[in-house]
Amino acid sequence: MQTTKAQKPLQRVVEDKFISLLRSCGTCAQLQQIQAQVVTHGLEGNDYVTPSFITACARLTGMGHARSVFDKTAQRNGATWNAMFRGYGQAERHLDVVVLFGQMHRGCASPNCFTFPMIVKSCAQANAVKEGEQVHCVLAKRGFKSNAFVGSALIHMYSVRGGAGVGDAYKVFGEMREKNVFAWTAIIACHVACRDMVSARRLFDVAPQRDVVLWNVVVSGYIELGEMVAARALFDKMPNRDVMAWNTLLNGYACNDDVESFEKLFEEMPVRNVYSWNGLIGGYVRNGLFREALESFKRMLVLAEGECGGDVDLDVAVVPNDYTVVAVLSACSRLGDLEMGKWVHVYSESIGYVGNLFVGNALIDMYAKCGLVESALHVFNGLDVKDIITWNTIINGLAMHGHGADALSLFEWMKRAGERPDGVTFVGILSACTHMGLVRDGFLHFQSMVDDYSIVPQIEHYGCMVDLLGRAGLIDQAVDFVRKMPLKPDAVIWAALLGACRMYKNVEIAELALQQLIELEPNNPANFVMLSNVYKDLGRWQDVARLKVAMRDTGFKKLPGCSVIGCNDSVVEFYSLDERHPETESIYRVLRGLTILLRSNGYVPNLVDLAHGN
Repeated sequence: MQTTKAQKPLQRVVEDKFISLLRSCGTCAQLQQIQAQVVTHGLEGNDYVTPSFITACARLTGMGHARSVFDKTAQRNGATWNAMFRGYGQAERHLDVVVLFGQMHRGCASPNCFTFPMIVKSCAQANAVKEGEQVHCVLAKRGFKSNAFVGSALIHMYSVRGGAGVGDAYKVFGEMREKNVFAWTAIIACHVACRDMVSARRLFDVAPQRDVVLWNVVVSGYIELGEMVAARALFDKMPNRDVMAWNTLLNGYACNDDVESFEKLFEEMPVRNVYSWNGLIGGYVRNGLFREALESFKRMLVLAEGECGGDVDLDVAVVPNDYTVVAVLSACSRLGDLEMGKWVHVYSESIGYVGNLFVGNALIDMYAKCGLVESALHVFNGLDVKDIITWNTIINGLAMHGHGADALSLFEWMKRAGERPDGVTFVGILSACTHMGLVRDGFLHFQSMVDDYSIVPQIEHYGCMVDLLGRAGLIDQAVDFVRKMPLKPDAVIWAALLGACRMYKNVEIAELALQQLIELEPNNPANFVMLSNVYKDLGRWQDVARLKVAMRDTGFKKLPGCSVIGCNDSVVEFYSLDERHPETESIYRVLRGLTILLRSNGYVPNLVDLAHGN
């Protein structure tokens, strides 16, 4: 008769069943049903089931419910504590991890080799330097300082402190009896973070084991320093390069503005994933090549939909993710390609990004920059979750298009919603006050920014205030404000003042502003044109002629005005007085028709400016 294997005890079978159910649980309702069964079977507080239950609570209901279950557990084993640490860590609540570990230590519970890496990592993330050193002492007393994973976490924690922590990190590394590839990666990454590539490369060359992650760490270090030749040389030596390694170098070329190299590398890639395409499209956007970004996106879609026939490599047939959509929408907004932007909006929803925060923010920005404020508001109102970028984008978009009252109203809504404004928010608010001529309100918001939110005004905030005063005709106050600024005024501020001087025909301040602009932007002829317009408005033609000579002597010409529109699935540029376009005759025929229509409704063109080519 054959002997049968020993069967598990019945309780252990039930425990395993509950653990399996908790791991696969997908809804709060299911979790409640499992909890009821756990209580019925008398397993509440069970050493095996409770950690899985806490993990499921953290995943589905948040750390509040998980903590309540934890607090009701009378006897907590190491796995139960670790479940709480892991949950807080995954929720980015690293300070709570540190505080809870203090409670564990005071309660004389026994942490294990899985506990300390989580605690040390949270100390690093929470910038809890003192607490991290205390945890280091605790784990050393308990005999964990030579553990490779604990040691790697300690090295990372000290590396976060920059150059001041390198010595401590190296001491930890030296005390480790067994140094695995993770430990070598941690100490090399520590030197990379301090931009010490000489030491990083020296350690890399003697490392007994080198995986693709370690190779990438060193390649990325060279990229951070802009040393692309060294990065490429090391990349070429890398054995078993995976798609992540290719993507690292691709993004390196893009970040260092080497368009030709990242285009060439992309075509060389044996396998591409969505991050490869994002590197290409994002690289084009970063370098201002927006049309190329859109063309690459279209090429990506063709592959994703399998429209290239039977030769399509399945490795490159990838579906765009939210980063792709955001990059493409950014290109649309910069080009003013509203039709493409609308299409991307519909497409993003079709692939599951309805309500996605990052896509929503990009859509608000795209619609606002293309002038469709109502569409921007529609997207804004449809987002269940809004972050500071969402509020800033819609407030600045409204202010930019003259909807100052709506921008100020949303600002009040933002504060009621509990979102704390930042410096970008106040740029939008001050711009809204500028467009509405609300000088007093502008100064109140400017002071509130400092007093209520402890935001140090930057040059753009001072620029808004100068523009506010200038547009309101308070030129002398604007000049006085500029002189009392703690920051040196830039060209934008003086240009705003010069523009206000033309509006109010203040030639003395205009000449002062131009003098400052010549020092800041000696090669920008547009500044001469602005003062020339002031002289023309006052009939001072000799001064106009003198400025034209001065402008000619700079050797630079004012760039003609340019408009960019989307038309027939492409983007077309139109320059002022441009006669190179193949449809020039039709375009000017339409313009003449529009001019006749405008004049019939009372429009009188400024023929003085036209006669002088402005």
